[in-house]
Amino acid sequence: MTSITDDEFELLLSSGFERETVHLETRDCYGTAVELPYMAKWEAGLPDDLEWLAGWCASLRDHVANGRSVRRARIVSEPLSRYQRWSHSIADPMIDAGEDIRWAPRRRVSSTALPGNDFYLFDDRLVVFLHYSGDGLSTGKTASTNPADITLCRDAFEDVWKLSTPHRDYRPD
Repeated sequence: MTSITDDEFELLLSSGFERETVHLETRDCYGTAVELPYMAKWEAGLPDDLEWLAGWCASLRDHVANGRSVRRARIVSEPLSRYQRWSHSIADPMIDAGEDIRWAPRRRVSSTALPGNDFYLFDDRLVVFLHYSGDGLSTGKTASTNPADITLCRDAFEDVWKLSTPHRDYRPD
């Protein structure tokens, strides 16, 4: 595995796949520097126009227009953490832009073999593992083209996907 920079990762997300990228999230809490101020607004009951998501949504629309698929599965504990309740509340613009987001209650995936880290899988040829500290802050990313890593991630994602609920049908507790 090799470390990759944020810029290299952003390039993969914008133009690094031809057919499909899948993303598996397994944590109940994240603490990305970009998201934290908006989550704080939500917790305070303040409005958020979600304009900060516009770039990602434009990228999603471009992927869909060019025949590329973007799927995300979130494994979550129930009742949802504050972070995941907030995340659920802001997902509609991404769904509307073409990302297929689904929610899998953790109890449903107890028998599913999962990698030790969240990941993105690009066209079944490259997996990027996302590393986090205990409080959810990003600590880096590593990339792998190892066939065993790719198979583990593909199988884990598809198993979770089968057990998940589409965003518009998922009703958090």
